[in-house]
Amino acid sequence: MKQLLQHIARHIQLDSNEEAYFLSLIQEKTIRKKELLLQQGEVCKTENYLLSGCMRTFKLNERGEEQTVQFGIEDWWVGDLYSFLTQTPASYSIEALEDTVVAQITKENLDRLYQQVPKFDRFFRLILQNAFIAQQDRIHRSLSWSAEERYDDFSKKYPQLEQRVAQKHIASYLGITPVFLSMLRRKRVNG
Repeated sequence: MKQLLQHIARHIQLDSNEEAYFLSLIQEKTIRKKELLLQQGEVCKTENYLLSGCMRTFKLNERGEEQTVQFGIEDWWVGDLYSFLTQTPASYSIEALEDTVVAQITKENLDRLYQQVPKFDRFFRLILQNAFIAQQDRIHRSLSWSAEERYDDFSKKYPQLEQRVAQKHIASYLGITPVFLSMLRRKRVNG
């Protein structure tokens, strides 16, 4: 859990008692490759910090097609925040693309944490703000950039993901077909 504490220390400073209390509320869980952390329609019971591995958040549309909306790797948070906060059915599923280890906190434990260590209110507000900014940026790019621009941006921002994530998932994330993604990749290689 040292990795998680280092992540938190980038935003707030905790004393040893606060660290110990926080860690008492966290559970570690291993999710095997292709296993779901969350199934669309279930209530999201935890917020999840990735200690190791890679995950994707996706939705099945009315035609049964998967639409990837987010990837997560080490040092990132994943979950269906709307479902988690409202305790209503999740709009998304979360799948492990590799064997993955997460540190989890339940809604009840998060509420306890806010009461006992108010600094965490600031920490999770900062995490939420960063997620909102990233989501707004993604929406902007999806609406106003070409597929080639979106792919170039994805490759530059997340070079580590291209080697870890299947082409079909990247294509789904970019809103294009795997065939078109192959064409973009060939074009890049051939100049």
